[in-house]
Amino acid sequence: MNTQQLVERLQRVAAGGGGWVLWLMLSLSVISLAIMAERVIFFVRKRDNIDALTAKVLKALRANDMDGVRKALAASNSVEASVIGASVEWLDRGPDAFREVVEAEMTKHRRELERGSTFLGTVGNNAPFIGLAGTVLGVIQAFQQLGNQSRESMANVMVGIAEALIATGVGLFVALPAVVAYNLVNKAVGDVESNVGFMTKYLLAHLHSEGVTSHKSDKASTDQPAPTRGNGAADKRPSTNIELA
Repeated sequence: MNTQQLVERLQRVAAGGGGWVLWLMLSLSVISLAIMAERVIFFVRKRDNIDALTAKVLKALRANDMDGVRKALAASNSVEASVIGASVEWLDRGPDAFREVVEAEMTKHRRELERGSTFLGTVGNNAPFIGLAGTVLGVIQAFQQLGNQSRESMANVMVGIAEALIATGVGLFVALPAVVAYNLVNKAVGDVESNVGFMTKYLLAHLHSEGVTSHKSDKASTDQPAPTRGNGAADKRPSTNIELA
């Protein structure tokens, strides 16, 4: 296949115009709007006063009321309460175990928090280029008509070019809301992670204040053998205290 044949085939493809691009952009716009609405409903339902929730949990902890801690967390619909609620059972295992469980739960919930954000980011980044492709195809079609028509039909060709430019505008119209929604979702996810972070720090501070350590360190300290002398017997050194007369 030579260059001329390739150009002819591409011209036949472009002859169809960019009408299909508009339908594609319309479909992407509908899907994006549906994801945006779902994300708004999700984050509104999961919204709660995290400062007040943290105060309730700490108050119950100070009173050694684990049932109160569980009830306070269960009464909240927030993601933060779900993460901490699944982790409080590890409080008696020490700070290290509790911290790792919080991180694991946060990783698990992040998939739910970021649902749909990949699609929004993809549409926001690529919709203008899809619209531009539709404009290019429309302009090619208009110039092909220009070559086949007389000068009196120039007005019709200009109308075709103007219609082709609509595809670029539609691409921008679809991309801008998607980019805004993508950024807002990322901010909401960051806020949840920040809230979980400061709740975890408060709970860890309570553990440290109560002198709770990890079981591993406790076991290591209790299993520490008594110092022995060279013959393997326990080192029983004589007392160095001198009784003064």
